[in-house]
Amino acid sequence: MTPEIEKAFAALREQYGAGAIVRVEQMLEPGRQDRHPLQKGAKWIMPGIAQRPWHDPYEHQELAPVVHALEAAHAAVRDELAEAWSERRAAFSDYEHYLTRQEDWQALYLYRKGDLVRESADVVPTAFEVLKEYAVDTGKICSLLESHFSTLLPGASIAPHHDLWNFSINLHLAVDIPEGCGITVAGETRSWEEGKCLLFDYSFEHEAWNRGTRPRTALLVDLWHPDTTIPERAALVALITEIRKLMGEG
Repeated sequence: MTPEIEKAFAALREQYGAGAIVRVEQMLEPGRQDRHPLQKGAKWIMPGIAQRPWHDPYEHQELAPVVHALEAAHAAVRDELAEAWSERRAAFSDYEHYLTRQEDWQALYLYRKGDLVRESADVVPTAFEVLKEYAVDTGKICSLLESHFSTLLPGASIAPHHDLWNFSINLHLAVDIPEGCGITVAGETRSWEEGKCLLFDYSFEHEAWNRGTRPRTALLVDLWHPDTTIPERAALVALITEIRKLMGEG
């Protein structure tokens, strides 16, 4: 670890207690193998987090308010998204996953690089306000990641892959879902139901596709995994931020 990370970790131990971030430190131990076989492609697996690919979106007390607020706003979110797709296409861009960039996978960002994308408030105001009130202002969003409208064009597919870690969890609000779309996580395939949310651990291998005749859009929100604690989240932000700086990612 760098001196900056050591200093941040020491401050958190002093504030919260000696054992407050031990799981983060264990994650960094060389050769540690606290992972499910279907998490083999993830870079970091923090021990002590439930190894469950799929979660009931309503089961976690911390996350349920986000789920209910998004689902209640679905009709307005869908209408605003449709208008943006039709009239303000420049607000969308090719999605740049850490593994690849896809022209047939379009994104409209609401939260990115640790802050809200203020320009999106004019384009999709309902989604922006719900995200701000229920996920950002409450600290439930994983500040290391993002929230965006994810639009797969007809015929597009996302190849099987793992995301980087297990200490955040991915929430999908099904905004506009044609027939012929699906998502598989850890070998289990599900479909989106318009107006409802899916919640899954994307450190497990997953893939998605749109075999329909019009775009498929879900609103994706990267939230802290409910099994993580406040001091652990602070330690993870310090750790990943420093690693990104060292890698020249800013």
